[in-house]
Amino acid sequence: MNTTFADNVIEFNENLTYSGALPEGFEVLNPYLNNPETMVVMQKFYHKYYNDSRKRKFMVGINPSRHGAGVTGVPFTDTKRLESICGIPMKSAHTHEVSSVFIYDMIAEYGGPDEFYKDIYINSPFPLAIVRKIKNGWLNANYYDDKALFEAVKDFMIDSLKKHISLNLDTSEVFILGKKNAEFISKLNKEAQLFDKMTVLEHPRYIQQYKSKEKQLYIDKYILALKKIKSPDL
Repeated sequence: MNTTFADNVIEFNENLTYSGALPEGFEVLNPYLNNPETMVVMQKFYHKYYNDSRKRKFMVGINPSRHGAGVTGVPFTDTKRLESICGIPMKSAHTHEVSSVFIYDMIAEYGGPDEFYKDIYINSPFPLAIVRKIKNGWLNANYYDDKALFEAVKDFMIDSLKKHISLNLDTSEVFILGKKNAEFISKLNKEAQLFDKMTVLEHPRYIQQYKSKEKQLYIDKYILALKKIKSPDL
């Protein structure tokens, strides 16, 4: 029996571990090991939207946050939108994630989750949450926040991106979320020759926090880029 896109993503996530070294003060959180329900809702999500063998475009984030994919196992999807939009409730956790708000507003304009996920696959070069120790606990960290951290996880990220590509992704153009993220993905791309073209879009968190009044412009920009609609304004 042929495996579907969903089967391959689920297998990737089921085998996802990071055992490499990290600089002092950083830790990796694996939601699939920390909460058994994460594996269940992740499987439901991919079976619902990816149960086919279609080739998809690749949208690349940074690394999951503790409140989005770090809980649900679904990129840019907090428990609120997982239930209210995707119809998949999660009983063991309740999270709100800023980036998820923008992504699902954009998905609504794209045509809804069925249409969007039929065309697009989202993940990250480092597909597990990274946290940094502070005085009173832990904060979300980006893989590029610390030079030693990037060097420690670089080979793992290249391997991870290659595994994502093998799911049946279109490598002629990749959509990178965040300008700083794009700088580092560009370094990986030069080394590993992963993608032909990189299209950079502003990161959802940046838009929600600093450009909320122009949010519709950014939603339009995403959709124009993803659907390859020519615009005289761009």
